[in-house]
Amino acid sequence: MLTLLSGVTEPTILWQHISSFTALLLGTFLMMVGTGLGNMLVPLRASAEGWSSTAIAWIGTAYAVAFTAGCILTPLFVRRVGHIRVFAVLQTLLAASLLLLALVPHPVAWALFRALGGVTLVGGYMVIESWLNERVDNANRGTVFAAYMIVSMAGVAVGQFILPLGDIMTGTLFMVGALAFGAALLPVALSVAPSPQPLTQVTIDARSLFRKSPAAVVGSFLAGVIFGNWSYFGPLYGQAAGLSEVGIATMLTAAMVGGVVFQIPFGWLSDRIDRRYVMALAGAIGAVISACMVLVAPTDPAAIIVGVFALGSVLFTIYALNVAHANDQASADEFLQVSGGLLIVYGIGNMAGPQLGGRLMDALGLNGFFVAMGGVYTVYGLYALWRSMRSHALPPSERADFRVMPALPAQTPESLALDARTSDAALETAPATR
Repeated sequence: MLTLLSGVTEPTILWQHISSFTALLLGTFLMMVGTGLGNMLVPLRASAEGWSSTAIAWIGTAYAVAFTAGCILTPLFVRRVGHIRVFAVLQTLLAASLLLLALVPHPVAWALFRALGGVTLVGGYMVIESWLNERVDNANRGTVFAAYMIVSMAGVAVGQFILPLGDIMTGTLFMVGALAFGAALLPVALSVAPSPQPLTQVTIDARSLFRKSPAAVVGSFLAGVIFGNWSYFGPLYGQAAGLSEVGIATMLTAAMVGGVVFQIPFGWLSDRIDRRYVMALAGAIGAVISACMVLVAPTDPAAIIVGVFALGSVLFTIYALNVAHANDQASADEFLQVSGGLLIVYGIGNMAGPQLGGRLMDALGLNGFFVAMGGVYTVYGLYALWRSMRSHALPPSERADFRVMPALPAQTPESLALDARTSDAALETAPATR
């Protein structure tokens, strides 16, 4: 039952599909370059300014709040003035948000500027993804999703490796990130693709969602807490552990690669046994790795990178397990509604993650980062195990397919429509979400 990227076609047809939306993929790549650079630059520069981990946490929380709000607000703006105008405004504000960070280095100002960046970044993602969705049908959905995932991951990695080329204490890297965001506007604005349909509007029925799958709802929140902590304090952990800027970029990329690689065996296993057992296993692995990183406290760069690669195996995988488990309990035409609801829950967890990590790092120093990670992984695993004792699992033949989900710093409601589990019929008959 493990399905990875179904729908990927023969090489010649594959190239024809990809070449038809090259401009949109180029815009995606450039936006991800700016995202990868900015997400690494902000916490490192904030630390270099001498700000406390708690102050940095509030900057991360402001970003997460705005990013989640943008999933709801962007469709309203697009309906009012159209895709191109919204995208042009968003990219301009997104570039400005990075430049303002360099101009006003103060934690309160940075929280406001990162909030501006969060709401505009998610809007940019959603506009590009809505254009890609115009090229999607059941025959090529896997092709488009695969191309988008590869280009996005490559952009994030390139952005992370740009950081060592400049001085974080000057404005140069902020300018480079702003240029990447600005450049992303050009291929999208000049694209000859027809104007997309209205953007996906996510609604969430929390009571119904929790009733269908409490393990997935709680698990998505905890996965958001883990990733929120990782995204802001992962770079600071690498810096405090003695890694160079190249080493930090390598560490972050290793976690991302580990997340993609290990989704395959986790998905294979979860298609054959109760997914909640696999969720509990993932929680146990995350807790053990976190404990080892605290107890061993590695200082050798290779050891740190290997440890983080292993952590990546469950850093991104647990969210995919949550979505798969929730959709086991839902009908095929409910995929967008269920996954969109989990996405909002995940975003709420992202808001809490920096707060937990920041306070523990202030209290415990470097070890606070992995204490936070290990504690949440423990709760995640124990809750999944407890839920497995409360109800029986569906037989494998009645479950939804597990899909590899991109190990990216962002996911939006529009990217859900690229998932091969979303049928054309579901998009047409889901007025609550589109």
